[in-house]
Amino acid sequence: MLKLKTWLLTTVLVSLSMGAQALPKIGEAVPGFSLPDAQGKTHQLADYKDKVVVLEWTNHDCPFVRKHYDSNNMQQLQKTYTEKGVVWLSIVSSALGKQGHVSPEQAQELTLSRDASPSAVLLDPDGAVGRAYGAKTTPHMYVIDKGTLRYMDGIDSIPSSDSADIPNAEPYLQTALDAVLAGEEVAKPMTRPYGCSVKY
Repeated sequence: MLKLKTWLLTTVLVSLSMGAQALPKIGEAVPGFSLPDAQGKTHQLADYKDKVVVLEWTNHDCPFVRKHYDSNNMQQLQKTYTEKGVVWLSIVSSALGKQGHVSPEQAQELTLSRDASPSAVLLDPDGAVGRAYGAKTTPHMYVIDKGTLRYMDGIDSIPSSDSADIPNAEPYLQTALDAVLAGEEVAKPMTRPYGCSVKY
């Protein structure tokens, strides 16, 4: 019960602190946030102010998300870039009773069963953080470099739910991350996000 109260208080505080903020823009500072993970630990974006951070909006019931997890594409990206020091935060903004909503225990089980490798799975059931970032789809990807938004939108260029399309797609997220880690400009900092709508 104490964990639940802490979780609800955290999400209420996030809502209040983000209510009047404009959506993030490429090259500008991103909104700060504080969210609990599936183990009940609170993560603040400020904790990673000197890091490259990926935000991945996710919904395990969405066929576009399943495309990238069933093919092991998302897990491979997570593993590759967390090994390079990137902080990868998977965020669930599905509201209670909506598709993709998970309890902390369900989130932990999904991570284990899919052999996923995010740094943490964050729970945003009131959608405050998702709305603050303008997250529209699952997946919807963001790359933050030391607090500045460097990339946002699609994981790749083919907006389908067919995993056979992954090898033929332009890997927008991967290309952006490689550029950021190399200290270079991102050639395509904004693309088209695709997937299921975030279930706020």
